[in-house]
Amino acid sequence: MGFSDATQFWNERFDKEEFIFGKEPNEYLVQQAGKYLKSGCKVLCIADGEGRNGVWLAKQGMQVVGFDVSDIALVKAKQFAIENQVEIEYSLKNTDEFDWQANTYDAIVAIFIQFADPVMRARIFKQIQSSLKPEGILILQGYTPKQIEYKTGGPSAIEHLYTEEMIRGLAKDLEILELYSYEKELSEGARHSGMSALLGLVAQKP
Repeated sequence: MGFSDATQFWNERFDKEEFIFGKEPNEYLVQQAGKYLKSGCKVLCIADGEGRNGVWLAKQGMQVVGFDVSDIALVKAKQFAIENQVEIEYSLKNTDEFDWQANTYDAIVAIFIQFADPVMRARIFKQIQSSLKPEGILILQGYTPKQIEYKTGGPSAIEHLYTEEMIRGLAKDLEILELYSYEKELSEGARHSGMSALLGLVAQKP
């Protein structure tokens, strides 16, 4: 899917008054940020959509940079940031166009970035590895293949879903601090609602 196609696809999804993934931050992110991140951290949010995660991180005193392929989502995210009296540096980019500066971020957040096919996913992990500062933290959550049975969110293509073995391979140059699969009820707007098959990863750049 090219940039304009991806923009059109996500714009059609985000072009609603309500926030399709809700306004509350992702629960896994909140738990892990509480353990591993602190106020003042420079954090990159990959594909931050309507801004629920970036705004929450900024409210915790973090310096947040985010990007997304949907200009409609970013209009909502910027307005959401203003309403919450925080500043976030957002740009309209896809993962290949974004300027992944080396050794820049204390943390990178990747919550449900499962638009990425296997080739793009490998590129994103290399970009994350490069952009994290030494000792920087990656927090990632995604769906596992069992999610196809639940049909409560996420892609229907199995190659876009995560297994622990796959993530271990992609994160081989990082130190894995936490990696586990679990099932839990999600309530994140209309798009992520109901029992879900999830994977969580926290990894640190050496």
